[in-house]
Amino acid sequence: MKKRKLLVPDGMYQDIYEINTLLLSSLGKEGVIFDIDNTVAPYEILRPTKEMKDYFESLVNAGIKIAFVSNNKNDRAGIFNEELGFFCVPDASKPSPKGINRCIRHMGLERDKILLVGDQIFTDCIAAHRAKLDFFMVKPIKDKNTLFFKAKRFLERPFISIYRRLKVKNESRT
Repeated sequence: MKKRKLLVPDGMYQDIYEINTLLLSSLGKEGVIFDIDNTVAPYEILRPTKEMKDYFESLVNAGIKIAFVSNNKNDRAGIFNEELGFFCVPDASKPSPKGINRCIRHMGLERDKILLVGDQIFTDCIAAHRAKLDFFMVKPIKDKNTLFFKAKRFLERPFISIYRRLKVKNESRT
């Protein structure tokens, strides 16, 4: 098993749409667990758009299993997932890995075949790594403009810098 840095993403992308079937196949991933808020959809979007539905359909058609994990309440996560029908764990209490572990059990896949995608280091990244999953970070779709979120994003910067340095170092070896 590879050694992980708890607070450092394993990959960084602009948005979920960059994490496509070709990338997942090249990494040997057969399942993806998505955070919902600010990763897949902005907070105020209650239902998936056509673009989101098409994206998830492309993953499913390629044999990728999908689940959602959210710290938001069941009414938000449930409404968003209603039309999609994927396994969903609301009130997941990330950075606890418990909700993610429920998704893993439901998927029935080995951990090295599953990826977690989210937009936050202090919840999503820590939870993924505690559950022994790879974590891909996407840029937040629309940040909340509160002091708490601004402070959290500021505190994430050093770990994003570490990821970038490690990526450059690894690319220079190949």
